[in-house]
Formats: sequence, C-alpha cells, structure tokens
Amino acid sequence: MSTITQSDAPARKRISRSQSELISKLFSYFLLCVGSIVILIPFAWMLSTSLKRKADVYVFPPQWIPSPAQWQNYKEAFTTFPFAHYTWNSIIIVVLVMVGTLFSCSFSAYGFSRLQAPGRNFIFMLLLATMMLPSAVTMVPIYLFFNKLGWVNTFKPLIIPAWFGTAFYIFMMRQFFMGIPYELEDSARIDGCTTYGIWARIMVPLSKPVLVTVGVFTFMGTWNDFMTPLIYLTDEDKRTLALALSYFQGSARSAPDLHLLMAASLYAITPCVTLYFLCQRIFVKGMVFTGVKG
Repeated sequence: MSTITQSDAPARKRISRSQSELISKLFSYFLLCVGSIVILIPFAWMLSTSLKRKADVYVFPPQWIPSPAQWQNYKEAFTTFPFAHYTWNSIIIVVLVMVGTLFSCSFSAYGFSRLQAPGRNFIFMLLLATMMLPSAVTMVPIYLFFNKLGWVNTFKPLIIPAWFGTAFYIFMMRQFFMGIPYELEDSARIDGCTTYGIWARIMVPLSKPVLVTVGVFTFMGTWNDFMTPLIYLTDEDKRTLALALSYFQGSARSAPDLHLLMAASLYAITPCVTLYFLCQRIFVKGMVFTGVKG
C-alpha cells in the first residue's frame, strides 16, 4: 500500500499544480474582465448619450438603452458644424506626418544601429536627452521660429517637423534594427547592394512590426493633437477635428446639446479604435521585439 501511495505522489502533485494554474488563469481572466468593463463604461455612456433625445440626457437614474434611438443626432451634429471639412484637414495632416515620421525615423535609426561613425553614440545620447525637455520649455522658441518663417496659420508647423525624426521613435526602431542578424546585411553587400539598398530592401521590409507600432502611435498622437493646431491655426477653415470638437463644445449654440457633442466625439474616436483593433497583433509584436537586443 505504501508503494502505491508513493507512486501516486508525483501524479497528485501534477494534478495539484494544474489545478492551481487553472485557478490562477481564471482569476486573471476575472480581473481582466472587470477591468475591461470599468474601462468600457465611459464609451458605453458616450454611445448611449449620443442616441438620446436632448430631454433624456440628464435624466436620473440614467437610461443606458435609449428608446427609441435617435440616429438623426449624428446627422444633426454634422449639419450644425462642418465636421466633414475638419476631418479632411486632419486626414491630410495625419497622412503627411505618418509618411514623414516613418521615413525619417527609420532612416535615422538605421544609421544609429548599423553605420560606424565617430561620435555616433554621443550623438545618440544627445538625441535621447531631448526627450527630457518638457514641451512647455520649447513651445515659445519654436513658435517664434515658425513665425519668422511665416508658417503660422498654415499646416507646415504641424507637418514638416515630423520629417526630421522623433527621438522616441528613432530609439524604438534602432532597438529593433539591432535585433536583425548582421549576416543578412553582409550577404547583401556581397551581392552588390548599397547602404541605401540595404535599408530599403532588407531593414524596412523586416521591420513591419515596429513600423506598424510607430505608425499607430503617430496616427493617434496626430489625430488627437489639440495643442499644436490651437497654437498655429487661426482660420476657421484650417481647424482639425480635435480642435473643432473644442469649439463645438464651447459654442453658444451647441453648449447645452450634450447628445450632439457625444455623437461628434464618438465619430472622432472611431478611426483610432478601428486602427488599433486592425493592427493589434502586429502592434503588440512590435512592442515585444523592440527591446530584444540593446
């Protein structure tokens, strides 16, 4: 009997371990579900409010499922304010900023990760040091510089700086590039590929995860940017969507219309949410592999 008991001990330990792992997973899933519900409550309230009548917005206790749903709120919000024009302004800025950021940052990151040059590490440290400067410190000097160039009240201050790289994105891409085997680069050089060809034909195609990650960050940051358009854009027809939402909220004709404001806000965040869900897998992969090799 003692022999049988001793032989069953490892099996009992495995069963106990599997049970504890199952309990741990269930508890983790429970916490994730609770956290997801808490995070989604504001979005649910936004969707619910956007479909309510004006008289039902401030009803207490709140009515989470409007009956009937007022889908015409979205049409009314668009006819009250020219959101289609502001959306087009935001699209132009976002596309040009994304192209400039991906090009300049990947090009700079390739130089910092692969090319040997005197003072390369020192220049890279200076680049990282710029991340420690608060934006409030550089806001006035940059505005004065762009004002001297005559760029105020144009899209140039919002677009052109992206074509000169961003320190954080250069750092991310450099870390990813350093994880790519050097043998691929050596083989390309043997076949006669130039430095620019290696960047364009090897490094960029292999860097899809980090490029998507930088692209998502850039899109969300530019699409939701409020301060920069507020500083540089004065004409009403040049406003971006984020800036227009602020004017829509503060205007006398729309201040009490919370249902219309929620409809416009839901419209404004839809591209960001859609982009994240479409690129989620590649986005997470890029974040994981960015720090594989330092």
